[in-house]
Amino acid sequence: QVQLVESGGGLVQPGGSLRLSCAASGSIFTIGAMGWYRQATGKQRELVATITGAGSTNYADSVKGRFTISRDNAKNTVDLQMNSLKPEDTAVYYCNAFVRSTSTPYGASYWGKGTLVTVSS
Repeated sequence: QVQLVESGGGLVQPGGSLRLSCAASGSIFTIGAMGWYRQATGKQRELVATITGAGSTNYADSVKGRFTISRDNAKNTVDLQMNSLKPEDTAVYYCNAFVRSTSTPYGASYWGKGTLVTVSS
C-alpha cells in the first residue's frame, strides 16, 4: 500500500514563507510525476505545481515566481517552497504522485490527506 504524507503547513503572515514536504512510502517500484494541488474553502481543487521524474516543472500562473517545487528521487519526496505568501494562497494543500507499486504495477495516482496553509495577519 502506498501512502503520501504531507507536512509543513501552518499559519503565516502575508509576505512570509513556508515549506511543504511530502514523503511517499510503501512497496514502490517507481514514481512518475509528483505535484501539489490546493483547495480553498468553497472552491475546486486546483493545480499548484508539478514536477516530472526528470525534473521538468510546471506552475500555476498565480504562483509563478513565488513557489518552487523540487523532489528527491532517492528519498521519494517532493517539496514546495512558498515565498511571498498572500491571503489568497490560504487552502488545504495536497500532495499527488503517480506511483508504480506492488499493488498498482501499471501505475496509479495517489493523494495525501492534505495540510492546511493559512495566510493571515
